[in-house]
Amino acid sequence: MKKSVTIIILVLIVVVFTASMYYLYQKNAEDPVVYQVETPSKQSIVKKAVATGSILPLEEVLIKPNISGVIEEIYVEGGDYVKSGDLLAKIKVVPNLNALNDARNAIDEAKINLNDQKRNYERQLSIFNKGVISQADLERAQVAYDQAKQSYSAATKRYDIVKTGTTSGLRNAANTLIRATVSGMVLEVPVEVGNQVIESNNFNEGTTIAAIADVEKMIFEGKVDESEVGKIMEDLPLEITVGAIENQVFDAVLDYIAPKGKEENGAIQFEIKGTLKKQDTTFIRAGLSANASIILARADSVLALKEALIQFDDETKKPFVEIETAEQQFERRDIELGVSDGIYVEVKSGLEMEDRIKVWNAIEEEENSN
Repeated sequence: MKKSVTIIILVLIVVVFTASMYYLYQKNAEDPVVYQVETPSKQSIVKKAVATGSILPLEEVLIKPNISGVIEEIYVEGGDYVKSGDLLAKIKVVPNLNALNDARNAIDEAKINLNDQKRNYERQLSIFNKGVISQADLERAQVAYDQAKQSYSAATKRYDIVKTGTTSGLRNAANTLIRATVSGMVLEVPVEVGNQVIESNNFNEGTTIAAIADVEKMIFEGKVDESEVGKIMEDLPLEITVGAIENQVFDAVLDYIAPKGKEENGAIQFEIKGTLKKQDTTFIRAGLSANASIILARADSVLALKEALIQFDDETKKPFVEIETAEQQFERRDIELGVSDGIYVEVKSGLEMEDRIKVWNAIEEEENSN
């Protein structure tokens, strides 16, 4: 019995020893890890935040009528340049029956008063010629007569205005003639001949006849997420790219950040505006969608390194890299970093252009790609 136990123990020892020797042999037979190296490069690094929006005029004026009616004629179309005072459209008045009836009654009342004052004046004149009344009494009668004539004329003009929108002597100032209030380009004319329009008053904005803007002064209007709004500030430069205009970047300046955000699709968005610098060669149409890159920081032609090559000390959290000193031999070197765009980072000190940096996370990158 004791002899059998001894034999089993010896067999186990032999098996374990053999397995250990085989493992060590396989381990020594593996190829050693060969690290790749990369060198720094000269890069222009831009740290930026991106906002989406559109190109709009700085000031857009909506022309609205001061009288209700039907569009009779339109004299402009989108794209036309107009000056302040130019005729845009003409409105045919559709009179309100109540107002028209009141104006008609006012004429009748003014006519009755006029006839009465006329008879009184003629009577006073006859008595004056006989020397019965004084000059002052005659003049009072004449003033009342003149006032009655003026009231009758005003009532007649009021009736014409209610019925047609204008009257004699006021053709150029007629409410039926819609004129431009500013100079600029007509962006759109949203009405057509025959459309009914409503006047602008205290209770109604009125129907827009035309939209006019100075297309030489355009702005970018967009929105940024709440995670980015804390990084930006006014007067930062913007680089605007317009989807409809390829291979061209427009410069702008950020001049407005909304103090209050609005919830959209579950996220808080803040409105921003940036004034575009004047473009003499390229015409930018209002309403084009655009993207704005808000330049937070910039470093031109600096020594740069891929962020993937940088390591951080576990205790101090300071950045460092491993520099190749001989074939597959590396030493640690602390570095100072600057502007980063998420791919490349500026190296302010600690590296030279000819240094060869160890690619320490190549295996992890390969696994991630797989």
